[in-house]
Amino acid sequence: MGSVSYGIELALRSMTVPLFLGARWASQRGEFVFDEVPPPPKNWSVLAKLLLDEAFFVSELISATVIFDPTIRERAAEGVQDSLQFMQDHGWIEKPARYHQTPPPLLRPEISQARDRGIPYFHLQFESGYEPHEGEPGRERWLAYKKNTIAHAYVLQHDDGPRPWVVGIHGFRMGTPMVNFTAFKAQWLHEVVGLNVAFPVLPLHGARKYGRRGGDGFFSGDFVDTLHAQAQALWDVRRILSWIRSQDEDAKIAVYGLSLGGFTTALTAGFEKDLDCVIAGIPATDFAALARWNVPKPVRRLAERQGTGLITEETEKLLSVVSPIHFKPKVKRENLFIFAGANDRLTPPDHARNLWRHWGRNHIEWYEGGHVSFMFEAKVQNLILKALHKTGIIDADTIRYAQLGHELP
Repeated sequence: MGSVSYGIELALRSMTVPLFLGARWASQRGEFVFDEVPPPPKNWSVLAKLLLDEAFFVSELISATVIFDPTIRERAAEGVQDSLQFMQDHGWIEKPARYHQTPPPLLRPEISQARDRGIPYFHLQFESGYEPHEGEPGRERWLAYKKNTIAHAYVLQHDDGPRPWVVGIHGFRMGTPMVNFTAFKAQWLHEVVGLNVAFPVLPLHGARKYGRRGGDGFFSGDFVDTLHAQAQALWDVRRILSWIRSQDEDAKIAVYGLSLGGFTTALTAGFEKDLDCVIAGIPATDFAALARWNVPKPVRRLAERQGTGLITEETEKLLSVVSPIHFKPKVKRENLFIFAGANDRLTPPDHARNLWRHWGRNHIEWYEGGHVSFMFEAKVQNLILKALHKTGIIDADTIRYAQLGHELP
């Protein structure tokens, strides 16, 4: 019966797609001009890349788990107010770094061997150990997501001695070996560029999901869960970094994230000073602003008139404690890199631009495509090689071999 009702729900949602897309395009018309962002050319190639973003948005519109029940939305709105009050009482809005707890080092994860499409890798599993603060609103609900309490990471590691590491932090809806290995070109990084690569699985994604799809619950409209998901993401990434250092205390480490992973990468740079290289790819920087952009104005106004609007000033204040814009990077400016699409329709370019400004106008590479097209952009691969070389993780010979697609001799 559940599958039948879900099918009916999908059919009903599909009927609303043209109206929702029309409202979205109308509300964004005239807004896609951003200071200090190069305007993308208007040609068929760019249009095709834009349509990739819209196709992803339609898939979310049809199947995403979003709060529609007014009663639940009212509870979620009250949760934001209660959580914000808790934060203010502890002084964490003014000093957000104090909200984040320092995780213990990860020393002995459970490690097994696995394969994905012929690619051998190690599967790390461990108790995350993350818990919201005692008395924090939403704590019990968050801890009830039992699958999420076990953290996972997929590791491609050479067996011939120490190598530099890349920690790849995946985006929204990603988190499985197949998707991560494809998006990050894991074999290229591992076999051609010659690096060890680790892919931590973000909360509520991959093997940690609790909804129908990986990522359900991260951006479903209950922003207290969003807060805890991002705080736990930072916690888990820092534990993976400690595990790498336990194997080689002198290891050179790059952290490279995509989309939601770019957000997490930028946040990690505000806490981990010993990173050699940081690459924030197509990053978001403000969850509340991201929600405003992707939800059409008429829909937001209707929810506000009904008293169930969730994207409020209170939401923005609450989520500021996990926004990288509110944390000064501890990594040297010359080791910070960004790439972004000048025609990104899912995470508009002002997010990457604002991070670039916050990071002191560091290295940024704009490509002409959208959010999803990063995988096909030569500028992205070149920026990654440039960043790894400038920070001493790879040498010039490695770049030459990597650009040809050959393994080092």
